[in-house]
Amino acid sequence: MKPTGPSARGWLLPRHELALLAAIVIVFVGTGWLDPNGTYFNAWPESRDIILRNTALLGIIALGASVVIISGGIDLSAGSMVALSGTTCALVMSLFADADDRRLVTVGPVGIAIAVAASLLAGLLVGTLHTWLITAIRLPPFVATLATLVGLRSFARAMCVFVTRMRWGSESQQIQVNTPAFVWLKEHNVVISTAVFLGLAVVTWIILSRTVLGRHLYALGGNEQAARLSGIRTENVKWFAYCFGSLTAALAGLFLMAASSVAQPNAAGRNYELNAIAAAVGGGCSLQGGVGTVTGTVLGALFLRLVIDAVSKLIKASADIYEGMIVGIIVALAVTLTQFGQITQAGGRLFPGLRGLAAIPTIAVFAGLLSMMGSANIEAVRGRTVPFGLAVGVAVLLLLGLVRWLEGRRTA
Repeated sequence: MKPTGPSARGWLLPRHELALLAAIVIVFVGTGWLDPNGTYFNAWPESRDIILRNTALLGIIALGASVVIISGGIDLSAGSMVALSGTTCALVMSLFADADDRRLVTVGPVGIAIAVAASLLAGLLVGTLHTWLITAIRLPPFVATLATLVGLRSFARAMCVFVTRMRWGSESQQIQVNTPAFVWLKEHNVVISTAVFLGLAVVTWIILSRTVLGRHLYALGGNEQAARLSGIRTENVKWFAYCFGSLTAALAGLFLMAASSVAQPNAAGRNYELNAIAAAVGGGCSLQGGVGTVTGTVLGALFLRLVIDAVSKLIKASADIYEGMIVGIIVALAVTLTQFGQITQAGGRLFPGLRGLAAIPTIAVFAGLLSMMGSANIEAVRGRTVPFGLAVGVAVLLLLGLVRWLEGRRTA
């Protein structure tokens, strides 16, 4: 169910979203202070554009992911859908280009419109396929979308090879996109993608909070059997959720293709599905379904991109190595915080028995090692990485030990 009531809200926003706002401010100020180049202060326009562009791209996908999660499902195929969308658009445009134009410069407005429509139609078809696999074949959403996570990218690559061979006589797994309309979109990518993201957020908010369909999405995620017994056509609601998720990923694929000026199904959109789920869950969506807000998802996307941007600024060498770990940690923490209230209300404990006792030093060791490795390239603590890692590990150990001790007193 949607979190409502004074116990769940602050003055204007739910407490979780207020906490996200505070975390965003802390990450921003901390990065500006620790960054030896002072990028946020000395080159703010460039940093702002990077953050807005990446947040908009992630946020568009995360809005679709949040609707699926609220409905009680999961979509692991968003990254592959991004690749399929961009590839479909480029391949269709290649059919409208001159025979010897491999850079797609000569594509006219009609060809562009048909190509964009084909990409969005691909998203609608993939969402329909997911719904059929889940409702008719009875596959779990995880399995159905895991299959398309692998299959759609492979399909996009095969389609790219086939069409380029038939069109130009030689195989290629990427297509250059220099159509004037997409060049213009690249030049204005920050403004347009941000405007589309915010507009889509408003539309999603209206659907979730002001329509019968939105109430049905929350009811479906809260208790599918009760929703069906109350007369809700749950299959239709699932169809909307999965189609919406695939359509947003397809839309993001067009922006990504425009920003990179190339359709590259092998690399485009990799791991985007994890980041989108992390943004939605970090924004307050419960993986059990029935809980989540658009505002939380928007803030979650901004927070995640700020954290990733902070890593790239503070850890100069091979910052991408740590991105996956950070996203995973954010997902784990977000789910833990989401479940914490339910665990405590049911009289449960975060660290029960010997397993809980063993988990505390395990988490502390990982935290210490991660801090040690990550701080090796941070100028503010360079030369003191081992003491810094030990300090973080000990602090985590003491904090979690205190939590377990308090849980023991509460349940005693």
